[in-house]
Amino acid sequence: MEVFVSRLNELIKEKGITRYKLAQDLGVNNQTIAFWANGINEPKISYLYQLAIYFDVTTDYLLGLENEEGSKTIK
Repeated sequence: MEVFVSRLNELIKEKGITRYKLAQDLGVNNQTIAFWANGINEPKISYLYQLAIYFDVTTDYLLGLENEEGSKTIK
């Protein structure tokens, strides 16, 4: 979960958006994004998929199963 939280916050910052903007774009409430970004809750698989598309990364990257180059981090 720590990796997801870190990567989500990093991607939000890199894209130059607010959590509020992300919530609007994904069609969720602001509190949902805050919970994800603070490690209180985890997104459902359908939202994990939407986040990957939105940020143009893989779900494996979001979950910490691969690094930025796409290499698997767990064998």
